[in-house]
Amino acid sequence: MKEHRRISVMALGLRGIPNVPGGVEVHASELYPRLQALGANVVVMGRTPYRPAGSPVQWRGVSVRWISSPRLQGVEALVHTFLGVLYAGMRRPDVLHIHAVGPWLLVPLAKLLGLRVLVTHHGEDYLREKWNGPARAVLRLGESLGMRFADDCIVISNALLELARVKYHRQATLIPNGVGEPAPHESRLVLERYGLTPRRYVIQVSRLVPEKRQLDLITAFKAAGLPGWKLLLVGGAQGSQRYADLVREHIAADDSILNTGFLSAPEVQELLRHAGIFALPSSHEGLPISLLEAMKLGTPVLASDIAANREMRLDEDCYFRVGDTDTLCQRLRELASLDENERRLLAERLTGLCARYDWDAIAESTMKVVERLAGLPEPVPSYRTSAVRSAHVRPSPVPPGRPQ
Repeated sequence: MKEHRRISVMALGLRGIPNVPGGVEVHASELYPRLQALGANVVVMGRTPYRPAGSPVQWRGVSVRWISSPRLQGVEALVHTFLGVLYAGMRRPDVLHIHAVGPWLLVPLAKLLGLRVLVTHHGEDYLREKWNGPARAVLRLGESLGMRFADDCIVISNALLELARVKYHRQATLIPNGVGEPAPHESRLVLERYGLTPRRYVIQVSRLVPEKRQLDLITAFKAAGLPGWKLLLVGGAQGSQRYADLVREHIAADDSILNTGFLSAPEVQELLRHAGIFALPSSHEGLPISLLEAMKLGTPVLASDIAANREMRLDEDCYFRVGDTDTLCQRLRELASLDENERRLLAERLTGLCARYDWDAIAESTMKVVERLAGLPEPVPSYRTSAVRSAHVRPSPVPPGRPQ
């Protein structure tokens, strides 16, 4: 069979890979090496302020180019994307892949430069509590421009699929986030570092930002009064130092509550594997990878009842209303009292729910979109999971000057 030439893909809208914290960054770390293996030549454009020490310029076959950008909330993404689009205009990739609605503000510029643009919608970022009115208006504008001018669109959840269909009247492809296979070894080095006992701690893995609502979990954990248990908050400040300082003030005098800051993926996996409970009280999510990772490891989970978390199809008693610390407190007590057989049965249900979120199938489906956009045949097999499907809805009208 004759092989097709490798498609060049350039990625923007993320801070970088590997070992850069953030949901989009984890998504990219899983997706792009797989696209590379499927026959793409991928270049990820990272932001210099977030480059880890010793970070390689090529990782798992993916090239990483670092571009300077100011580390200033509300500005860095726009400046970085502007410079990245200009760079793409010179390099002429087959497909420019732009993540998140803020960077979508530069989609019209990319089209003016004659680039084929694929966008991925990771969530309605303008709903995040950290943004003020003007910032939310700018993010909504970015969403509108991306939906109108991009050549193709991927969404990661059913809620976003409906948004594309109803609000923007355009075709989109639903390809969710995924979860990989856990590492086979079961190290306890990180547990020893923080003085943790397996199955005797509650964990939340997320940045210290208002929409993740760590303060709700702190309140509920203290009220639950679980003897011998600890609360572990994994993540650091990123774009909301005031909230992070507030969280740290609340836990400063309580040695049963720890904040680790950012940790590497293997360290996080170790902590998730041995946790007694994973909790996610967020008011906003795209499709939370940390929740998927906990489920894959069979760790009992609790999550706020927002649409993104509802897509996981957890048992009803795994959910609680945003801000309802009384119910969260009661749920913590219930899960902490599970016996070994109850934990085993719950773990089987949780791992079974993760079958729909396979990164290999997700990469294959993304590759089909990339090949279609690049105008090449599609040799990749059909979707292997029902969670990855196209939404055949009426596409948006072609704006003046946009190629049909």
